[in-house]
Amino acid sequence: MLVKQIKKVSVIISLLLAIAVAVFIPNSASQPKADKPYFLYFLYIVGVIIVLIYLVSFLNKKVSEKFENIAPLLAGGVLLLNIINLIFSKYSLLPVLFFPSLDRVFAVFVKDRELIIQCMIASAKLLLIGFFVGAALGFTTGIVVGFNKKLSYWINPFIKIIGPIPATSWSPLVLSLFSTSYQAAVFMIALAVWFPITVMTSNGIQNVQQTYFEVADTLGAGKLYKIFKVGIPAALPSVFLGFFYATTGSFITLVTAEMFGCKSGIGWYLNWQKSMMLYANVYAGLIILAVLCNLIITLLFKIKDRLLGWQKGVIKW
Repeated sequence: MLVKQIKKVSVIISLLLAIAVAVFIPNSASQPKADKPYFLYFLYIVGVIIVLIYLVSFLNKKVSEKFENIAPLLAGGVLLLNIINLIFSKYSLLPVLFFPSLDRVFAVFVKDRELIIQCMIASAKLLLIGFFVGAALGFTTGIVVGFNKKLSYWINPFIKIIGPIPATSWSPLVLSLFSTSYQAAVFMIALAVWFPITVMTSNGIQNVQQTYFEVADTLGAGKLYKIFKVGIPAALPSVFLGFFYATTGSFITLVTAEMFGCKSGIGWYLNWQKSMMLYANVYAGLIILAVLCNLIITLLFKIKDRLLGWQKGVIKW
């Protein structure tokens, strides 16, 4: 019981330590000042949320178990931010130009919020279009390769040659082929998504136990039934793994693609702020990318757990 309470309280202690450092240790004179202590405000907000969860944990056993499990990790995260605050803000042990204070980084989310929201919407639109096109083509190609040996003979060499080449490596060519940089960006994202989904879908189908198809034949199942009712459902764990790889690859390609002529988006924002030497804004953009990617992958695995309850725990996130 005592150990459980220590785990829960650890994050509160870590927060109090971080707040004490932020309040009582002055920032380095060489570090440009932010107009407000935004990092301290962030700690206050997180502190209120954590205290509320801590109080609720006494009333709800499920909340208590989850909080007990995640509290040490949260404490470690706050401790890491505290160390970064000491190194960057309080003592400026690293070059100030490239390592701004956390106050300046968190200030970006407030001052540039309208532009950041516009960039997030633009990136989401571009990512969704490219991902949908790549996923549709990849899933279709994977099914064709997985079920048709004759077509697989001709398509597989193309997949093995084109697929492993990073999608961003095609940028000089696609910028010449497509009339706009936006179309080129959609193509590169679609290509980055197409390859892992194609490979994992075809492999998943080819690894389905042959006895499943033999039983379906015995029951008089047709070709389409075996594809959509036997092969694809059995291959879904592998398909979702392909979607996982595709999601991470699409974010990498998105950032690079938006740097080639796009007028909005997180990648464009990062490139623009870097050219202006505003590294606080660059770090803010990277934080947004990390959060968005994590949310999308978490949602993807929630869907996987919902559809494949019998496969829970095989692929974790």
